[in-house]
Amino acid sequence: MTTSTASRVALVTGGSGGIGRAVAERLAQDGLAVAVHYAGNRARAEEVVAAITAAGGTAIAVAGDVAEENDMRAAFDAVENAFGGVDVVVNTAGIMLLGPVATFGLDDLDRMHRTNIRGTFVVSQQAAARVRAGGAIINFSTSVVRTQLPGYAAYVASKAAVEGMTLILARELRGKDITVNAVGPGPTATPLFLDGKDETTIANFAKATPLERLGAPGDIAEAVSFLAGPARWVNGQVLYANGGLA
Repeated sequence: MTTSTASRVALVTGGSGGIGRAVAERLAQDGLAVAVHYAGNRARAEEVVAAITAAGGTAIAVAGDVAEENDMRAAFDAVENAFGGVDVVVNTAGIMLLGPVATFGLDDLDRMHRTNIRGTFVVSQQAAARVRAGGAIINFSTSVVRTQLPGYAAYVASKAAVEGMTLILARELRGKDITVNAVGPGPTATPLFLDGKDETTIANFAKATPLERLGAPGDIAEAVSFLAGPARWVNGQVLYANGGLA
């Protein structure tokens, strides 16, 4: 059993990915003990744990398919066994597959929705039952819910569902002193975003924001840090961290 002197504990799903890693490392800097969740790449998760530990933080790696109830029950059990409880749950785990409605493969639709919708729902169920008073649940949407770019319909459908369940869960947890919010990143320089895009497309995305740059994973982690810590009066909201993208 791992022990920690941290007063608060966070579980970050997809914590070995681009935004997930930045979130895990930022929460560790904020003084939280962090469980870095991964689905298949244990080595990458252990790299994040090692980086957090080297910086003076406390972290463990936990595994599981976010869409499988038994996997996530075991992951939450592991966090509670290691640190004594869970205060913050951040759902960064997700996949993005793009294509027009007319030709989008239904197998791809099902695969993406299984992770993005069912996965968020399964993790939210565990979080609703386990997060301690004073805690926070933070899901992930996308700014494309508002910008409605062609080719993003299937992905946006999954993230709009995440927004809906987030706002309702906030109200279902009345009286428990647990906030539930979502972060909607804009174009952010991660492998998930950059994959398959040419330099011109990437440059156009950067110019689309008034700040004329892509977001960095750390920009998104800052928004999560705010919702996970001081933002106790922000509840049932979607925070679009997108540099002013319309």
